[in-house]
Amino acid sequence: MSEMRLAVMGAAGRMGRALIRAVHESPQSTLVGGTEAAGSEAIGKDLGELAGVGALGIHVTDDPLELFTRCEGILDFTSPNATAEYAGLAAQGRIVHVIGTTGFGESDEQRIASASRHATIVKAGNMSLGVNLLTALTEKVAAALDQDYDIEIVEMHHRYKVDAPSGTALMLGEAAASGRQVALSEHAVKAREGHTGPRQSGDIGFATLRGGDVVGEHTVVFAGQGERVELTHRATDRQIFARGAVKAALWARGKPPGIYSMRDVLGL
Repeated sequence: MSEMRLAVMGAAGRMGRALIRAVHESPQSTLVGGTEAAGSEAIGKDLGELAGVGALGIHVTDDPLELFTRCEGILDFTSPNATAEYAGLAAQGRIVHVIGTTGFGESDEQRIASASRHATIVKAGNMSLGVNLLTALTEKVAAALDQDYDIEIVEMHHRYKVDAPSGTALMLGEAAASGRQVALSEHAVKAREGHTGPRQSGDIGFATLRGGDVVGEHTVVFAGQGERVELTHRATDRQIFARGAVKAALWARGKPPGIYSMRDVLGL
């Protein structure tokens, strides 16, 4: 099979540059373009020079519609509104849309779901192999331990992350809720302040830390009487997410339209 033609949305950002490197390094894919918002200083710059891999002769554009006619898939770690827009364009082009964006509202989710009738979408709060293994383990442990074990999810990211809890933390929360056979929306506690009273049995708590240049750290705590089980993943290089995104795009090539997860990609 020929190399898959991929484009990177938000090419000048930290994840955008990591994605450019990952596509460039993959023998199964080829980079055909990248976008940035209109007015960005990156418009017209060489994608390879932005990512530190040397000039590639491919330049940043602010015209995603034209780019979508030339690619088979897009890698997208941008913003909720932009991702929802791209999903509609991916549906028009019948191409693969890999979504690593987090922080979606209900209307964004609805637009992505509508796009999945025609686009093949891989959507995950985290693209790393390790985190997706952690998610599968979280679900199994939550199913094995009863509600005498309190579940708390602690996450830390760099100071520039704009959404909280992280998409990965919410993904882990969903896995814990699935293991307990409950709805996360009915049991999530995302903030505590003041006189809160005792912890309610069955709550799934979240704690959010921000600072420095932390790529991503997540711990799921199962706290029982006399013992505690902790499952932890620490990311030290955001290239793991970029490589996972490329893997997802290659896996999705030729798959029917719909919304898939990294657990589908990895066969978990």
